[in-house]
Amino acid sequence: MSEIDHARYEGPLVSVVTPVHNTAAYLRKCIESVLAQTCRRFEYVVVDNCSTDASLEIAKHFAALDPRIRVFANTERLPAIENFNHALRFISPKSRYTKMLFADDWLYPECLERMINVAEAAGSVGLVSAYSLAGDRVWGAGLPHDVRVFSGREVGRRQLLDEGFFVGSSTSVLYRSDLVRARPAFFDPHALHPDTEVAYQILSEHDLGFVHQVLSYIRIDRASTSGQVRDLSPVLLDQLIVLLKYGHHFLGPEERGRRLRRLEREYYRTYLGQLVGPHRSRFRKYHRPALARLGYRFSKPLMLRAVLEELADLVLNPKKTIARAWRRLGPRDDTPRG
Repeated sequence: MSEIDHARYEGPLVSVVTPVHNTAAYLRKCIESVLAQTCRRFEYVVVDNCSTDASLEIAKHFAALDPRIRVFANTERLPAIENFNHALRFISPKSRYTKMLFADDWLYPECLERMINVAEAAGSVGLVSAYSLAGDRVWGAGLPHDVRVFSGREVGRRQLLDEGFFVGSSTSVLYRSDLVRARPAFFDPHALHPDTEVAYQILSEHDLGFVHQVLSYIRIDRASTSGQVRDLSPVLLDQLIVLLKYGHHFLGPEERGRRLRRLEREYYRTYLGQLVGPHRSRFRKYHRPALARLGYRFSKPLMLRAVLEELADLVLNPKKTIARAWRRLGPRDDTPRG
């Protein structure tokens, strides 16, 4: 969009960014949700990652109708997270906020306006979140309804202690653009959940703004990258990783130690259960490298304790043990955790 066009609307400029790869079935609704925003001062960056369906044609069609939409097509396909970082490099140097929107998700009409209002209310806010509808479930509940700006460190602390998860996915949050520009690679391509880790990094230095309203829809797709690992206990692994990486920013030594011991106990029992399940090979390949990157070494005493606890449960309460094992082998809850 030209400078003259931007001047028609009041308020800070927000960059909406959608990376695309073979999402033609959902892209039209995604783009239409951005064009329907009550906030009118935005640019919309769509980056196609070598789609083989009609995704690029759909994006170009809308770009021809609205000059705020800019479409870029990669000449070679990038890994997903690298493409996210690539797409963020196209945001305007004048944008104050950045809104990621995955191509199979969509926004409610007041999303940008509500989020920007909260962000503008306090200069300490680096990240804005809100409730999101994921399938038929609402994510993000648990913060006091009469407060809009929260200490980032306190929010991080609550998440690490498993008292709620308030930053959702990238579709459900708004970033300050200067924080996006400050990092050559905004998302870590090696992280298990790069958006979660970015949130913790921002919360360690900035406050969280929160809109107590459902502002985005997140599609739950079993064929997606996250859907394909739902049977591998990704939530528990992610909890352990973020505690090891960011616990010292948000928790005192004693509190962190207690939480780590409790989480490791649960993790080792789950790990043991998965090793005798049908997904044991996939489970190892998913878990071991993620922990190895942190230098985490498995504890033989903890594993032995897990074995003894499982045996004791089996003897004393066989029905409960079998039910728990069955749950571990089945699909896991999609609710994100920190």
